[in-house]
Amino acid sequence: MITVHHLENSRSQRVLWLLEELGLDYEVKLYKRDPETSLAPQALKDVHPLGKSPVVEDDSLIIAETGAIVEYLIEKYGAGAFIPAPGSPEKLRYTYWLHFSEGSAMTQLLLKLFFTRIKETKMPFFAKPIARSIADRVLDGYVEPNIKSQLAFMETELGKSEWFAGDAISGADIMMSFPLEGAAARGTLSDAYPRLKAFLAAIHDRPTYKRALERGGPYELLR
Repeated sequence: MITVHHLENSRSQRVLWLLEELGLDYEVKLYKRDPETSLAPQALKDVHPLGKSPVVEDDSLIIAETGAIVEYLIEKYGAGAFIPAPGSPEKLRYTYWLHFSEGSAMTQLLLKLFFTRIKETKMPFFAKPIARSIADRVLDGYVEPNIKSQLAFMETELGKSEWFAGDAISGADIMMSFPLEGAAARGTLSDAYPRLKAFLAAIHDRPTYKRALERGGPYELLR
């Protein structure tokens, strides 16, 4: 039995979706975030030293990092599905988007989250104008332009095929779901990106995605 150590409102929702797509039996161990810090609980460190989610247990193996988990599950259980043929142009796109999701897209979204929180954090009155000024400069001069550039690039690339790596859904789409949901939740996915919005609508309409939500519990990125 596959066990998913699943943190609420996190990247691990993608793993549940993939398991539903693969039609596999699995167990969910749900962890709640700290209400003050939003961080994962200490209990996750009993599973993996970094205390992050997702973590998957399978055949006495413990696998962390969403991309590594997605690749592992597809290689072991996909029977050739959810990954393009080796050596094909689609396979190169698959690998690119699989890594782009965390390496590029999530970096900028996390920077936006952190610097926005800095502006909202309680601090001495004399420090607040300085902190807000620094945060605004980083957001306006670096983070927001990069997010817009990336979204425009994704919008154009998604116009080349129905899915990110071709005409069939793949692990690349599983991985790209989270940063796009994050962009939508933070108000940066406007009507200027109709293909990206259509992508999210399509995956959210899949029965497998809906079953994953039922197993994983509340997922605030869908608000």
